[in-house]
Amino acid sequence: MSISPGFESEFDVVVVGAGHAGTEAAVAAARLGSRVALVTSALETIGQMSCNPAIGGVAKGTVVREVDALGGIMGRATDLAMIQFRMLNRSKGPAVWAPRAQCDRGLYRRAVRSLLEEHPSLQTIQGTVARLVFSASDGRVVGVETVEGRRFGAKSVVITTGTFLRGRMHIGTDTRISGGRAGEAASTHLAEQLEQAGLTVARFKTGTPPRIDGRSVDFSALEIQESEIEQFDYSWSHFWRTKRRDGSTTRHPGQMPCWITYLESEGKQIIKENIGKSAMYGGAISSRGPRYCPSVEDKIVKFPAAERHQLFLEPEGHDTTELYVNGLSTSLPAPVQLAILRSVRGLSDVRMNRAGYAIEYDYYPPTQLDASLQVKAVPGLYFAGQINGTTGYEEAAGQGVVAGLNAALSTQNKQLVVLGRETSYIGVLVDDLVTRGVDEPYRLFTSRSEFRLTVRQDNALRRLGLIATRLGVYSELESDLVSRRLTQEDTALRLAESTSISPDDASSILAKAGTTALTHSVRIAEVAKRQDVLLRDLFNAAGIAAQIDQEALVTADLEIKYAGYFARERIQAERMRRMGDFSLDPDLEYGEMRSLSFEARQKLTRLRPISLAQASRIPGVSPSDLQNLVIEIERRKRLAATQ
Repeated sequence: MSISPGFESEFDVVVVGAGHAGTEAAVAAARLGSRVALVTSALETIGQMSCNPAIGGVAKGTVVREVDALGGIMGRATDLAMIQFRMLNRSKGPAVWAPRAQCDRGLYRRAVRSLLEEHPSLQTIQGTVARLVFSASDGRVVGVETVEGRRFGAKSVVITTGTFLRGRMHIGTDTRISGGRAGEAASTHLAEQLEQAGLTVARFKTGTPPRIDGRSVDFSALEIQESEIEQFDYSWSHFWRTKRRDGSTTRHPGQMPCWITYLESEGKQIIKENIGKSAMYGGAISSRGPRYCPSVEDKIVKFPAAERHQLFLEPEGHDTTELYVNGLSTSLPAPVQLAILRSVRGLSDVRMNRAGYAIEYDYYPPTQLDASLQVKAVPGLYFAGQINGTTGYEEAAGQGVVAGLNAALSTQNKQLVVLGRETSYIGVLVDDLVTRGVDEPYRLFTSRSEFRLTVRQDNALRRLGLIATRLGVYSELESDLVSRRLTQEDTALRLAESTSISPDDASSILAKAGTTALTHSVRIAEVAKRQDVLLRDLFNAAGIAAQIDQEALVTADLEIKYAGYFARERIQAERMRRMGDFSLDPDLEYGEMRSLSFEARQKLTRLRPISLAQASRIPGVSPSDLQNLVIEIERRKRLAATQ
């Protein structure tokens, strides 16, 4: 390969940072045939779970399966590291069930690195990126330079630096440590260069709880929470499990319990008495933190009437006794943290391995990006993860896939991929960021999606598999597996509609559901419409269950039960898709369109939406503005045609 002067080597895509966003961006680009460099300050921390060692949850679990459907590795790594599994929302309908897995922190990190190394065009490089290299002619990014003096050429660069850009950790009001996370240095040179490039920068904060020694916990005083592990996998591509280097073919590692306890009056009183020593309440931090992952100080101040606050003691893995105290995120001084811990039932003699801390870091308001996650002002530069003002592993991974795919597609002069809100939670996430921006760390919820019934965790492959196939991210074997899975769903629906079940076969199933028994044969689909009857049980009674994958049966069951709701939502999704097909030229002179309101002209000029659908979600752009916008564009097209 010809190497440009001054560059050690050249790549199509360079990814800066190897957390959840960076690793997904690197894999996505590599799957499209790009030569990729993944540059990180320490190879040993690739895929590090900096905070809670858990993947999934409400909306987040769906994102994991969407990342997996697009060829990502988060779901596969979770399956290899899963030590406890819960399906959240079981008390509600299965259409809103949400998978969540506790992971062995070490196994997860090793799984991520192993999965990265399966891609021969992907090279991992240890180094801290100090600056970007720009083209003198057009200002496009053409490479990176590390503090060690190494230079790598690139046609596009994806920055996924998490909390490392000018990161500063706080423990109490007096202890301030420069760093991206405990034990790792912050990145200042790159942050300064980005600010000098004219990008708007702001600060957010997040936090983490203390870790404790499980050998010092009185488990007899605690409530145990066993794993609900079923034959559940985040990833559809089960074949890769046989490729594990240790030769193991087990479905998941051995399962471990979590433990539940509570912060009660004594601990609450300790916090109240020391609230002024908190970095957040003592004036050391002024940045906004995540609303839905509050510190324990926030809980005490904002919910003073609450009698107690639930805490989860979650294992870090099989090779350590360390426990993560979920629910006790704090920036109080370390001695105060220990006193709080020892006030908790079961922890009276506890030993604290690591103190919790708060961390402030730079982020770049994401309205500076277009829908491909490219920085509008800097061609070839993409941002993904917490640098965009989000919080959460899953949100980072979803952005990483989008940025990685588009960084690669742009170097191949191919059409970029933009996921609509009707296609996925990833589409909702990206659209919210680039259209509406953030004023606090962004977290996904089902309520953010207009299509949460049809955008579910069980049908991610159905929704995104065809997009991934069109992009060419799958291997031949993976394509066969995708086709097989989707065919299984179609077969289940066809068999449900065409197979009749006898009254005798159905009677016991209906009796368990408290439903009157049948007096005549009827199609399985008709019986499956009843909410308390599972399609799986009906197929078992009819002797045809063995023909169908269990997950395909779950999807078919939901499609039958909620057909009416789904049909209405899909009509709305099609309307949104058509609006998305109405593209807007990025060079439109909105300021000249006097039929639009002044506010709409300002907002459209600043945000430059790529479609009518995106324009419709910009605050301040009214339905009448949209109607007038279409008229303006059509009028200009007619004028252009006559000239």
